[in-house]
Amino acid sequence: MSDASVANGKTGGPLSGFGFPGLTPGGVLGNLAKRGDLALAAGVMTIIVVLILPMPAFLLDFSLAISITFSVLVLMTALFIQKPLEFSAFPTVLLITTMLRLALNLASTRLILSQGHGGTDAAGKVIQAFGHFVMQGNFVIGVIVFAILVIVNFVVITKGSGRIAEVAARFTLDAMPGKQMAIDADLSAGLIDEKVARKRRTDLENESAFFGAMDGASKFVRGDAVAGLLITFINVVGGIIVGVAQNGLSFADAAQTYTILTVGDGLVSQIPALIVSTAAGLLVSKAGVEGAADQALFDQLSGYPQALGMSSVVMGAMALLPGLPTLPFLILAGSTGSLAYYVTKARKTKAAEIVEAEVAESAAAPVAEEPIGTALKMDELRLEIGYALLPLINGKDHQKLTDQIKALRRQLATDMGFVMPSVRILDNVQLEANSYSIRVKEVEAGHGDVYANQLLVMDPHGGRIDLPGLHTTEPAFGLPATWIDENLREEASFRGYTVVDAPTVLTTHLTEIIRDNMADLLSYAEVQKLIDELGKEHKKLVDDIVPAQITVTGIQRVLQTLLNERISIRDLPTIMEGIAEAVGHTQSLNLITEHVRARLARQICASHLDGNSTLPLLTLSPRWEQSFAESLVGQGDEKQLAMQPSKLQEFIATVREMFEEAGRAGEMPVLLTSPGVRPYVRSIIERFRPQTFVMSQNEIHPRIKLRTVGSV
Repeated sequence: MSDASVANGKTGGPLSGFGFPGLTPGGVLGNLAKRGDLALAAGVMTIIVVLILPMPAFLLDFSLAISITFSVLVLMTALFIQKPLEFSAFPTVLLITTMLRLALNLASTRLILSQGHGGTDAAGKVIQAFGHFVMQGNFVIGVIVFAILVIVNFVVITKGSGRIAEVAARFTLDAMPGKQMAIDADLSAGLIDEKVARKRRTDLENESAFFGAMDGASKFVRGDAVAGLLITFINVVGGIIVGVAQNGLSFADAAQTYTILTVGDGLVSQIPALIVSTAAGLLVSKAGVEGAADQALFDQLSGYPQALGMSSVVMGAMALLPGLPTLPFLILAGSTGSLAYYVTKARKTKAAEIVEAEVAESAAAPVAEEPIGTALKMDELRLEIGYALLPLINGKDHQKLTDQIKALRRQLATDMGFVMPSVRILDNVQLEANSYSIRVKEVEAGHGDVYANQLLVMDPHGGRIDLPGLHTTEPAFGLPATWIDENLREEASFRGYTVVDAPTVLTTHLTEIIRDNMADLLSYAEVQKLIDELGKEHKKLVDDIVPAQITVTGIQRVLQTLLNERISIRDLPTIMEGIAEAVGHTQSLNLITEHVRARLARQICASHLDGNSTLPLLTLSPRWEQSFAESLVGQGDEKQLAMQPSKLQEFIATVREMFEEAGRAGEMPVLLTSPGVRPYVRSIIERFRPQTFVMSQNEIHPRIKLRTVGSV
């Protein structure tokens, strides 16, 4: 043996000498095992070759066994996966299995038509066994069974799976924009990071592609069923023709032999097709369900013991019906009843274990010490009540007081543009039984007494109430009033008295205190929130002046000054426009506020009109105008009022006398001054008559009708 031949024998097979080392049968199989892509390509090419070249019977038996095994593997995989995307290669698998069955159908057809005259084993042992076992010697039975299998696969499973795949694909594509926006929103909010967002986007794309592919792949199963039916018909007719015309068989023998072969071949093909169709149906119908199929089915079917119990009752009733077999229905009734009992018992046990675990965990957890910083937190508004007033909160009308407070918050927001803070309600054992205390930022701003089961009666003219009861003073306005029993309501109403219940008295007092303290309750954060909530059309205005010309704190001061005189700030766009106009020529907050008030002239006048739509006025006389103007010292924001105490006392007495006289005449006028002295006049009047409104001549709207009722 030469060196060349020794080398050839050691390094390769017959083709190594032609430049293909390692191409032995073992080397080829080893390469295929290492390279999955090569194995798949070889398998697909083998299927195509089978479509063209004939196949011996023993190899057909092996191939049919592979087809059945592969279909069972696909079904088991579809059953055990947790979600459909775990089997995203199913459309490709479906195409390969369909091609494999069609190739084997074609190979078996060749054998049946060419070798069928030799007996029922002409197409291999597998087809012969299926034919004899199912047909049991009667080819009519075999034809009927085969037809039923085709109908079940074609009409029921394949059609339903195709429809589910079509709808799932459509809905998945329609939902993609919303799901994509949800991912972006979670990423923007910081709920997920970029890595998780990228994975979720990939899953979304894969889901869309999978259901779209399943919509098309379901047509493979449908076409496979149609092809199997046609191939069976061709085999029967063609086999009889070949057997009678070419091989000299009688018609009966040809029909018997070729029918057994054809039906056996059809069954061998249709059973794997039915299995794969079932797998496709399971896969597409599993959309939205997490977990394996057994977990989803058993957990959901046994999730309602009542349903199992009712099923047991129905089965028991059917067992008692005459003519029906008793034993099967009794067994089913007992089984479902037992299952319902054990499921209920298991649920109670599990719930008890959860409660015990929570109790044990809470007992084992150390009591967290309250941080010292919590002691620094203050309640903006707090209502403290005595124990006798608890029925207003948690009695039979437990929603009454809280509902009135909710309505008060909404009313203040509508009337004043001011979002009232939440009111914290606490019971205070240190208070008298029927007493309450209203606190603003932990400081008492008002208190009073109310009686939960009684009514407060007041005379609109301020007279004394001539009814039996507890005579007192109304807490909000200081009017004489009387607490009476509820059975005197009709008599009090008949006499023309004003009758209110305890929650209304308390809410009215709370309202007046909030209106008096709105300026203190308007925080920086609340002002920033109001500015941020302005419409898009006003954003440019805000950006132009904040913070270049005025800070948010400056805007807060202007709004607080308006609220302090009970002027609504709901028309915030107009207020911002007034501020933008004023900051161009002054930085004085007082002058800016006065300019804003002039811009709100229509609103200010409308809120003080009388019943005849006229504005009643008490004018400040020229003498007092001059006195105030001469008493101002300083420049700009440093201006202060330096009037002699005797003159101040005289002014206060005059104003009080004029307003009391107007009140006796049924008038509620406003005090009209010049723009320059209005803030200083107001600073004096608010100390003894805070409800008196002081306005300047710039705040009178041109279309408002005026009526002068006097002069100070």
